[in-house]
Amino acid sequence: MFAKCFDPTGARHGLPTYPWRYAPDGLATKRQLRARGLRPGGQSIAAQIMRPRYRRGPLVAYLYRVDRAKPVRPMTPGKWAALAKANRARRTCPACRQDAGYVIPTSVGMCVPCAYPEEQRAA
Repeated sequence: MFAKCFDPTGARHGLPTYPWRYAPDGLATKRQLRARGLRPGGQSIAAQIMRPRYRRGPLVAYLYRVDRAKPVRPMTPGKWAALAKANRARRTCPACRQDAGYVIPTSVGMCVPCAYPEEQRAA
């Protein structure tokens, strides 16, 4: 009903385009598929939804067919180990090499005691 194949914004020509929140049943975005435990699985984009924005180009979300989606691959022990290592690196302070117990903010670049030593001495 709302589908059209001509897209004046140049997002992707030839795809059925729906207004925001009017996508038909059976189509989902990557995030919606992931919430259901699915992935696109190599299928091509089936349609798109567009949301207009003021003074900027529209937001475009690509839709995939749910019936062709495949289950998400399970995490292997190697992937779990790599994820744990990456998270540990985000918690390690580069100045004192201690595990801060939280993800160190990139704006500061180090743990709170190293970033603000004068405040730690006063307390």
